[in-house]
Amino acid sequence: MGDIVLEFNHVWKKFRKGEKYDSLRDLIPAMAKRIFLGNNNDGLQEKEFWAIRDVSFQVRRGEALGIIGPNGAGKSTVLKLLSNILRANKGDIKIIGRISGLIEIGAGFHQDLTGRENIYLNGAILGMEKREINRKFDEIVEFSGLKEFIDTPVKRYSSGMNARLGFSVAAHINPDILLVDEVLSVGDWGFQRKCIEKMKSHIRDGVTIIFVSHNMQAVSILCPRALLLDRGSVVVSGQTKLVVRKYFKDNERQISKSSLRERVFIKEVKVFDENNKPASHFEAGEKAKISIEIVSRCDENEISVGVNLLDQNHYSVFNTSSERLGHGLFPIAKGDSLNLSFDIWLHLAQGTYYLDAFVKRYDFEKDLDTKYHAATITVDSDVGVRGTANLYPIFKIND
Repeated sequence: MGDIVLEFNHVWKKFRKGEKYDSLRDLIPAMAKRIFLGNNNDGLQEKEFWAIRDVSFQVRRGEALGIIGPNGAGKSTVLKLLSNILRANKGDIKIIGRISGLIEIGAGFHQDLTGRENIYLNGAILGMEKREINRKFDEIVEFSGLKEFIDTPVKRYSSGMNARLGFSVAAHINPDILLVDEVLSVGDWGFQRKCIEKMKSHIRDGVTIIFVSHNMQAVSILCPRALLLDRGSVVVSGQTKLVVRKYFKDNERQISKSSLRERVFIKEVKVFDENNKPASHFEAGEKAKISIEIVSRCDENEISVGVNLLDQNHYSVFNTSSERLGHGLFPIAKGDSLNLSFDIWLHLAQGTYYLDAFVKRYDFEKDLDTKYHAATITVDSDVGVRGTANLYPIFKIND
């Protein structure tokens, strides 16, 4: 394991709610108050709140740390403190090496310039010298997949094309520490895979990565260790799969308190084997029956029920719904309960899998309730395969 190159030591950061001045009459008293009373870093004054509360962590050279949490947890504030955009009120931040960020990709693009011209403009904004951009230009264009449109003004680009070019430029800088904020959600799945592989190559080259994302799959793939923030504080840190599991459990509890759950909610999820007996352990290829009971507290129309199966890294390996299977949307009356089921055949490699269940209202695209990790399924197989799917391979030497 490499040396420590980044360290947060009991860091606190506060902000003031609604700090806005409409006239000199408002601004002058506020400035005078700060000058004469000083800035009290130890406590909160009127309308102030702690965005970061006593956060500590260390990251070593060549390590990738994931930072996850709900909106407003303090993730972006941590990145801004690391980028020196903000200063901490209390605590120390130590950084060794050149730091750069993939945060607002394409933010420096000029809409009237071509893709080629914007590569040079955006590269300069990110700290690259012209000779470095010249050397990497063809690689940047090849990575973006936009060679055909590189001399077209970016105002003609779609949002996805803008994102691809922006990431391609930013991904070819050579920092010691790289801050990544939710940028792996750009583009189609093929391009996202390219982005992930690029990040992996940075890690192999000894680059330290701080990765903030709501994409639990990408966090699990890239980061062996993660940190869960909520309301500015560290909830838990450690092995990524354990931290992600905690995040889902907390999110499930939050959803159970939401107003939408007062409409339709999932009462129970059970898994049965082909003999209709409760089961959690299966052989590869066996049939499992997923039984879901939903209850409604009001009349609802156009709802759908679905399931999502995840592997140990919380990567979704299977997802479907009643609507996608051709059943169509269906109503549920106030006070009614419905028992629904999915039959699935577990053509999976040996391992542990987690089952989520959800009920969704389609007329305004809202999840009414989600039950995360509603069941755990283990699959055994005597076929030596790795990955997720079990394709039952047969090997032979032909004459």
